[in-house]
Amino acid sequence: MAKAPPSISLLLLLSAAIFLALPAVISAIGVNYGTLGNLPPPTEVANFLKTQTSIDSVKIFNVDPNILRAFAGTGISVVVTVPNGDIPALANGRQARRWVSANILPFHPQTKIKYISVGNEILLTGDNNMISNLLPAMRNLNKALVRAGVRDVKVTTAHSLNIIAYDLNGAPSSGRFRPGWDKGVLAPILAYHRRTKSPFMINPYPYFGFDLKNVNFAIFRSPYKAVRDPFTHKIYTNMYDALMDSTYSAMKALGYGDVNIVVGETGWPSACDAPWCSLENAAWFNKNIIKRSQRQGTPLMPNRRFETYIFGLFNEEGKPGPTAERNWGLFHSDFSPVYDVGLLRNGQGGGGRPAPALPAPSTAGGKWCVAKWGASDAQLQGNIDWVCSQGGVDCKPIQAGGSCFNPNSMRTHASFVMNAYFQRNGRTDGSCNFSGTGVVVGNNPSNGGCRY
Repeated sequence: MAKAPPSISLLLLLSAAIFLALPAVISAIGVNYGTLGNLPPPTEVANFLKTQTSIDSVKIFNVDPNILRAFAGTGISVVVTVPNGDIPALANGRQARRWVSANILPFHPQTKIKYISVGNEILLTGDNNMISNLLPAMRNLNKALVRAGVRDVKVTTAHSLNIIAYDLNGAPSSGRFRPGWDKGVLAPILAYHRRTKSPFMINPYPYFGFDLKNVNFAIFRSPYKAVRDPFTHKIYTNMYDALMDSTYSAMKALGYGDVNIVVGETGWPSACDAPWCSLENAAWFNKNIIKRSQRQGTPLMPNRRFETYIFGLFNEEGKPGPTAERNWGLFHSDFSPVYDVGLLRNGQGGGGRPAPALPAPSTAGGKWCVAKWGASDAQLQGNIDWVCSQGGVDCKPIQAGGSCFNPNSMRTHASFVMNAYFQRNGRTDGSCNFSGTGVVVGNNPSNGGCRY
């Protein structure tokens, strides 16, 4: 990677000006509607999306009849998903016809079902039984739809970008599908998409594979290290465009560059157990994703509109796993925005809480101290104990009820107190050492009401 040349800085200034000139409400965008948590009923969700947002499509991870009924008559498109475990059975034509009769025909066209995604990220599972039956299931479901007279519902499947053999420093124009999956699995799927005029659906997440030394490249922020493709001489200012063009190059190498691409999932969490998750970073990432869905395109696909589904609609508090899993949402369960990306109509708040004010992204000059990735909980607890007892820092914000208590993790609490000590002591590198467990970063880790 090389630093962005002066011409790129000029382009960034022009891009920022264009971005600020965009209308406050986006014309069209989709979201993934997950349901793990104490969330409002589907009828309220459908009414909120229809009356208060510019969101025109949703993607769900099942075929929940309550959700499908709720969206009837709204004009909002719905993508339904076949559970992964159902795929082998649908390789049987009779079973596929029964599935369509039970899950599509009772609701369509009153509910505007647009796509059926056959499973989700099947190749990532490594399950050979599901992988081998994926395309037969897609073909049978398409045949069942045609047989039932339904020709406006397309069948696809969502792919993780582990299907691409790429590295963080590679040339997007040389992107290729992984050997073994390229000609044996993905070429026949792409041939099916061309024949049925259905889209190739991918889930490009910069969050799951970015260079820790170049975080800003993953979240559309400056300063960053740009990537110059040595073959096309195109310059990439963000990882998302590089992932999209790597996918396009892989498709083109197999002879299917004409097949339409739909972004089934992408996003950035507003909180996690690391400093690169914040309201500001999530908002900035998703604003740029929305901009790219409005015909901005990529270096290899200029002016191309990508139908896009942001992950996700709500913060799903019922999700297990790391903190990030519960913080991908655009909205809280009371419909108030987690942050504002211009999707609310006429500046409506949507719920009981207004979106927090976000400062303009910092481009230079800031320095913060955060816990180094890989530091143990015991080391971080020692840092907290020392700073709070002897470092002259007010640690009330990380106590229960404090502005920085959530997310409640050792890493975020330690990062807050370590940074407070760092700022208090002149922001020198030595004041962020903490026996090798601290690191100075140029990206503000503030999160909502927790100001670093």
